Amino acid sequence: MFCKKYLAALLTAILVTTAHMAMAADLPNFSDLADKCGPAVVNIGTERKASTGGPEDFFGEMFRNMPPGFEKFFEQFGGHPGRGSKRPSMKQTSLGSGFIVSADGYIVTNNHVVADADVINITLDEKNGKSETFQARLIGSDEETDLALLKVEAKKALPFLTFGNSDALRVGEWLLAIGNPFGLDHTVTAGILSAKNRNIHSGPFDNFLQTDASINPGNSGGPLLNMAGEVVGINTAIIASGQGIGFAIPSNMAAKIIEQIKTGKKVSRGWMGVNIQDVSEDIAKALGLKEAKGALIAGVMDNEPAAKAGVKDGDIILAVDGQPVADSSALLRAIADKAPGSVARLTIWRNGKDLELKVVLGERKSSQASRSALAPAEKDEARLGLSLRPLNEEERRDLKLSADEGLLILGIDPDKPAAESDLRKGDVILKANLKPVNSIEALAKIIKEEGLKRGSIMLQILRRGSTYFRTVPLGK
Repeated sequence: MFCKKYLAALLTAILVTTAHMAMAADLPNFSDLADKCGPAVVNIGTERKASTGGPEDFFGEMFRNMPPGFEKFFEQFGGHPGRGSKRPSMKQTSLGSGFIVSADGYIVTNNHVVADADVINITLDEKNGKSETFQARLIGSDEETDLALLKVEAKKALPFLTFGNSDALRVGEWLLAIGNPFGLDHTVTAGILSAKNRNIHSGPFDNFLQTDASINPGNSGGPLLNMAGEVVGINTAIIASGQGIGFAIPSNMAAKIIEQIKTGKKVSRGWMGVNIQDVSEDIAKALGLKEAKGALIAGVMDNEPAAKAGVKDGDIILAVDGQPVADSSALLRAIADKAPGSVARLTIWRNGKDLELKVVLGERKSSQASRSALAPAEKDEARLGLSLRPLNEEERRDLKLSADEGLLILGIDPDKPAAESDLRKGDVILKANLKPVNSIEALAKIIKEEGLKRGSIMLQILRRGSTYFRTVPLGK
């Protein structure tokens, strides 16, 4: 009896061990991939002069998306701006990653890694353990997709990576990330593709790949590779409070932008001139659509391409050039991906029927009102907790706004009412309680005369080409 039990236990142990060995044999080995692709990944260090700065400025990319309380440790060593202490004039540095895309020294990275830099240094890692540093020049960048292209002059051909097809990726595929997290150069991490088409509300064309490969501050701009060694994404963002949640720009989006920058072309995007929103179940039922899909036209701008083509309020766009449109973000990307002057063939649901319209696209302006030398000074609206400035004439013209509207939000106090109302930096306030505002004084007057009496104020804002209403509680 004892022998039978012993033999049974031994047999079970052998079977379990064999199963574990089989599972281990199925797991990929990333060593060859790291050896092959690692030399084309570079460390990026930037320098810029600044008169003052806190921990986030000083450490740059090291603090991107870190928890707010993390900086408190550093306040012991120089304080925090605005809290009674200032740093003297100093040189600020930041760290990031990038990868070489041609033997003659073109390098791709994120725009936020090199934005406003006076000096950009690129460090190449050599197989013999030595490193070589070059000073790079910025060829061009695209803020809306957070991409930048650099160039270094080397005396020899450099190792480089090629873009793969991000559309062909399947959720669950193995991926490899290489970068410079926290200054730890050429760190290799592996994981799977967790999801596609993620919108994390960081820009107008969000369509991120999500991965559980470890992505940390400093990985920004580095490559996300498939098992063939092709770049399928550019690591860009993390969720600071999460683990195993990183985001990368899909290579199919990035390759088009990088090619435009490299060939000296202006990055241009198609434009229809409509306000759009997602189609809810209730909207679908109301309009006789079987599924909640497509993008609802909430408004058509006068004399813009959509209006000229006959697009109407209440239309639902189901497809562009025969390709289905899942939601409003998908429509925005599909139109922006086409060149100004090209024709977009729209499949539209109207009055219970499908119809097709052809729109000759215009050129999309930047969704963010940019600061310029002629811009009025920033001021605070203390009660709401907003830092604001009026738009200048050029910005109003680009955004097609009248002279009596337009206050750009530059900052939001997290301890004031505005922080509770889904207002964001870059939003443009058009109206307060349906009255146009173009100055801090006009807004303050409406708050005093109406908002305080009613206990709240309703703001109409412009965000990425669309208008929304947001209500800010004030208390009575």
